[in-house]
Amino acid sequence: MARGSSRSGGRARSAITGRYISKAAAARHPRTSVVESGGSSKSSGTSSRSAITGRYVTKGTARRHPNTTITENGS
Repeated sequence: MARGSSRSGGRARSAITGRYISKAAAARHPRTSVVESGGSSKSSGTSSRSAITGRYVTKGTARRHPNTTITENGS
């Protein structure tokens, strides 16, 4: 199960399409979905995160695994 997919807060997003999905759909597809939290408004730039582990990954890893990574844009 992906980290964060069992959290009660936040919105769920598909790692494949990038679209927001229901929490029920995220629960059915934990390897390809991420539940996002509110996040800090101080962060800037972009970062990539694995939908499977929830850890931040390098840009190269995100390019090699586009269906299981989420690219997050900072404010």
